Amino acid sequence: MQALLSFEQAPPIAAPFRFFLTAPLFAILAGTLLLWSGPELLASRWTPSALALTHLITVGFMLQVMLGAMIQILPVVAGANMARPLLVSSLVHAAIVPGALLLTAGLLTSQPLVLRLAVLLLGIGIALFLGAAGHALVGVRSTNPTIQGLKLALIGLAVTAGLGMLLAVARDGSSGLPVLQLTAIHLGWGLVGWGGILLAAVALVVVPMFQITPPFPAWFAHGFSWSVLAVLSSWSIVVGAGWQRPSAVLAAAVVLTVAVFAALTLQVQRRSKRARFDASQYYWRLAMLCLLAACALWFAADSLPALAQRQEWPLLCGVLALLGGFMSVMVGMLYKIVPFLVWLHLQNLGDGRVAAPSMNKVIAARQIDRQLYAHVASLVLLLAAVIWPEWFTYPAGIALVLANVWLLYNLLTAVAFYRYQRLKMVAPTSAIPPPQGTC
Repeated sequence: MQALLSFEQAPPIAAPFRFFLTAPLFAILAGTLLLWSGPELLASRWTPSALALTHLITVGFMLQVMLGAMIQILPVVAGANMARPLLVSSLVHAAIVPGALLLTAGLLTSQPLVLRLAVLLLGIGIALFLGAAGHALVGVRSTNPTIQGLKLALIGLAVTAGLGMLLAVARDGSSGLPVLQLTAIHLGWGLVGWGGILLAAVALVVVPMFQITPPFPAWFAHGFSWSVLAVLSSWSIVVGAGWQRPSAVLAAAVVLTVAVFAALTLQVQRRSKRARFDASQYYWRLAMLCLLAACALWFAADSLPALAQRQEWPLLCGVLALLGGFMSVMVGMLYKIVPFLVWLHLQNLGDGRVAAPSMNKVIAARQIDRQLYAHVASLVLLLAAVIWPEWFTYPAGIALVLANVWLLYNLLTAVAFYRYQRLKMVAPTSAIPPPQGTC
């Protein structure tokens, strides 16, 4: 797989970095919202604050990282050169950031006008990205499973965004739409059809490349994304039709695909040739274990009526999947992708005359390790807050803010390192003060 990478086609570093640097800000807002709302936020998955917090993580943090990653991956992995990537990324970013903020405000206040403005901005931003990415992929053959997965993930994004915008407009209840069924379908497509397929497609490249593991089995690499799309589409149809028994069977199949991906990734990781794991690998392991725990909890709730009737289980499942699963793996990828991009662009700038500093100098390992501990603490405290909200809601909010302030600091450290090294290559060293905060 690594032989297929075309690093000379990488977009300008500012294109993905604007998304990566914005993502922690939304997670900080999520922690702040938890502190502001208090234990009432965790009374149900349907409280306005819970819905707002969920979308700060999904539309704020996750969407930012995923779009930034795709802008980088499309030309490098798929050979799909996006026309004017810096302009596209600027326009998409300028639309989805205020759109995500307005969506949060609209969910908190239930103001139809605010929600419609959010839909407009998010719709424009996502449509621009889909148009640019789709145009870049036209004519690109699916010569490897990652390219295939990237194409199918765009379908997942389109369906997720379309359903989400429809639900936002229908939130006042005047449309007569089956909101509960549409919400379930929206959730399935967002987590599995968009997030799951994209994560698996990227994992096929980054896990063997950065963690020095064997490749994923061919049956998984070639069959996962199509299987997910087929099962998810079938499940959506039967849910919309109101067929309960087939929908339960197909829902179990959707959850099982996620569990297979998580279990297989852990198995591949175990065969890593690294002498010792770094923080990024621990992030991946934490993420896969949390996804497996979320799947196990879903199956338990589906089998045990007493558990299914408790308000806590959907919240626990959501925390495990979003904060423990997707957010963990994305932070782990940022700690590999960001230093790699800094090294790559400095190497290209040096043009063989000046060697770029090694990747492990971009962000100090001890800083990454400490941020990992803060992230794990926020996850544990948030899980505890779901069960004992009066005791743990505020510590969880503080920990979530702290972990993502630390993440933002580490990413800004990488930016400062890049700027300093870039200036060293084009100007006399004596004229350039060393960067601040790059310990």
